[in-house]
Amino acid sequence: MAFPSGAPLSAHVSAQVPALVPGQGATHVPDHAPSRAGVDRTVVLSLLGLLMALCWALLLFRAGSMPTTDFSLHAVDAAPWNAADLALLLALWVAVIAAIMLPAAAPALLLYARAKRLRRERWVYLSTLLFMLGCLSVWSGCALAAATLAWLLHDAGALDESMAVMVPAATGLALVAAGVYQWTPAKHARLEHCRAPLAFVRTEWRRGLPGAFRMGVADARCGTGCCWLLLALVLPAGVLNLPVVGGLVVLVLAEKLLPSGHLLACTAGLGLVAWGTALLFP
Repeated sequence: MAFPSGAPLSAHVSAQVPALVPGQGATHVPDHAPSRAGVDRTVVLSLLGLLMALCWALLLFRAGSMPTTDFSLHAVDAAPWNAADLALLLALWVAVIAAIMLPAAAPALLLYARAKRLRRERWVYLSTLLFMLGCLSVWSGCALAAATLAWLLHDAGALDESMAVMVPAATGLALVAAGVYQWTPAKHARLEHCRAPLAFVRTEWRRGLPGAFRMGVADARCGTGCCWLLLALVLPAGVLNLPVVGGLVVLVLAEKLLPSGHLLACTAGLGLVAWGTALLFP
């Protein structure tokens, strides 16, 4: 279920959530719902904006502290990282994945908060925060896997000082794999789930604070499954390659929100395959 082009998200939430949330009809909507919807939307978007700002602040600070020397032709010192280095690496990966996925998760978060209000359940903001923490737990697991792989590549001497993979063939293979996945049924099934947050709220609704966390986990698992090979492109590009991170933010968000999201995914897949092939066969 995609939102019709040109209609604001809030209008669809107000019109459809009462009919889609289990056990609630339009007669259950309190008189003050429209005004509360504006407050809830402001609170949720403010929280999202704060998390996004923290992620980008960390990435910009670390990228700004990187040496400006061109390391592409220089061997890297593969001295083992200490615990502080590994903790920072994990934090960077969490920040990168959250920066990419948070904008695309915004519609589901807004709809969850709205549905919670319309059902007259308690702890709307705390539940929404737990929904977001459920998402972050999934993304942190992905970040842990990526950081572990980067650690192994570093110890093998395969990363340069910007933490990018120095082997063009590896980058080419990652691009081709991501491009091919853009055409698979698994990708498009998960993308359709991501494009239908109203259906997700209806079918996956869980009551209470534990239920909010579980819903966040479920939503993030599907979203990550849709984009996992796109997220993996950060590994060969380097976790502090901000143009790549920014491009992935735009692509993931456009696939989810634009009416032609499925077509865009396929078109991007062709471009990734072409780019990867050029690196594999220069």
